Amino acid sequence: MTETVVSTSTARPGTPTAAPSPPAPAPGAPKAGPGGRLRALDGLRLVAALMVAAYHYGGRGGYVTDAWGSSPKFQFPTLHTLFAYGCLGVQVFFVISGFVICLSGWGRSLTSFFASRVSRLMPAYWVAVVLVTAVFALPVVAYDAVSPSDALVNLTMLQQPLGADRVLGVCWTLWVEVRFYALFALCVVLPGANRRRVVLFCAGWLLAAALAQAAHEPLLDLVLMPEYAPFFVGGIGLYLVHRDRRDAHAWGITAVSFLIGQHYAVGELWNASDPNAFAHRTTFGIVLVVAFGFVAVAAIALGWLSRVNWRWLTVAGALTYPFYLVHEHLGWVVIRALHRGLHVPSAATFALTVAAMLVLAWLLHRFVEKPLTPRLRTVLSRTR
Repeated sequence: MTETVVSTSTARPGTPTAAPSPPAPAPGAPKAGPGGRLRALDGLRLVAALMVAAYHYGGRGGYVTDAWGSSPKFQFPTLHTLFAYGCLGVQVFFVISGFVICLSGWGRSLTSFFASRVSRLMPAYWVAVVLVTAVFALPVVAYDAVSPSDALVNLTMLQQPLGADRVLGVCWTLWVEVRFYALFALCVVLPGANRRRVVLFCAGWLLAAALAQAAHEPLLDLVLMPEYAPFFVGGIGLYLVHRDRRDAHAWGITAVSFLIGQHYAVGELWNASDPNAFAHRTTFGIVLVVAFGFVAVAAIALGWLSRVNWRWLTVAGALTYPFYLVHEHLGWVVIRALHRGLHVPSAATFALTVAAMLVLAWLLHRFVEKPLTPRLRTVLSRTR
């Protein structure tokens, strides 16, 4: 969910020595669009972000009920059931992340990989934390702000393991991503990425995650993330398919990841037996959305969507991360102002809120990410 670099180049930006020449395409590898960018992947990332936004605005209860003035069930009598599946956009993000992190880590040094991840994540994140904290501290906003101490801890992105209150509701997914980056960096990037090492990493992680689930050991769960590992591993498997569509091991990794991933998703989200559930998700519906994520990334990996190469998709991909950061809490503020303050109809409020968050995301991208990301990457890439 946090990545926009989807070039198929293996050059090492920011290293002091000349980058190696890209390897020749693997047999059966699909071609990317001009400049090597998989723009369809950018578009899919925005689709996943909009799924999550639909869930936060109309597919759950809690604070969003306060924003609307009543349950979203009454605001969207039919759509609220579909919106409830939007939380699975996170799993789609994780599949995309597995694909892109393997792509961007291939051929990079550990220093370059670290610099790329930190410079990509942190500038927009820092500003989002400060912005949401400041807005929630305003007297006219009816939501509680976290304490100043917890707000400062949030700037490290380590608030969850430290037990501090979260400023951004979505930041739990960033903590999952950070742990994935650490595992991939130590097991693949540090020794040097190659097909054999990546295959062993995928197989080893899936097996270790299954053993962790059986052991019921909190530390193993924290490190190996059994409920999310299949989605990252599935994305990595699909990147191997992107390199060579005839790679049987890659297809096997992807298939096993999907089978395990849908099991975890159903176990976590199926709630038909809960009479107090906001909306009753079906097993079939959950499996279908998970399958959509895998199939969509597979279609991109195989080159089936190579004609989906519109330039605006690059912009869509760039807006996804800042939109994801700010849309939930600040969206509630906008919904409250439009629907309860100005009496704008529900559907128009929903659309205007999404549009407002996309505009804010563009501002963050234009005035925060574009100037700060390359500078931070350059500083972190320097070696002694």
